[in-house]
Amino acid sequence: MPDVPLEIFQSIVFFIPAYAANPGAVIFGGHGIIDRGKNFTDGRRILGDGKSWSGYLGGIFSGTVLGIILYLIINYLDKGFGNFGVSIEASLVPLVAMSAGSITGDLVGSFTKRRLNIKRGGNASLLDQLPFVLMALLFLFLFSRSFFMAYYGNIVGALTVILLTPPLHRGINIIAFRMHMKDVPW
Repeated sequence: MPDVPLEIFQSIVFFIPAYAANPGAVIFGGHGIIDRGKNFTDGRRILGDGKSWSGYLGGIFSGTVLGIILYLIINYLDKGFGNFGVSIEASLVPLVAMSAGSITGDLVGSFTKRRLNIKRGGNASLLDQLPFVLMALLFLFLFSRSFFMAYYGNIVGALTVILLTPPLHRGINIIAFRMHMKDVPW
């Protein structure tokens, strides 16, 4: 019999590196604009000035490092909870995959927003919230299938992160706005 509360909790805990990748990109970003200021065939920027190579790589680094820290904490506290892998080395594959997927999904969202003529920082609701989740899950499926199947291959794990992300994302952005860390509350 599946332990649904445990599956929900695991899916959230194990997705923290994907959530951490985007703030990591903000912290490390700003150097080496990915689209080099170029426009797409529609005359609008491909991604915009907010997407840089230092942010892309810094986001992957941030998610991976946080995942390693989580691995060590989980391994220390409870051997029965599950983990990213049997060792730190084995954990790198799902950690890098979900972090890279998260950042790539953010790029997909930005590309789509530019096509819809939504400016950088403009309110795009689900385009700011779901592409990074879906791409992180896709990268896990492609590059770390056993981890994906263990925690997100069932409907409970995948739906948990898909449904939890929009209100979580919105709440964090409102807090950041009220703390004067963001110009807009979305």
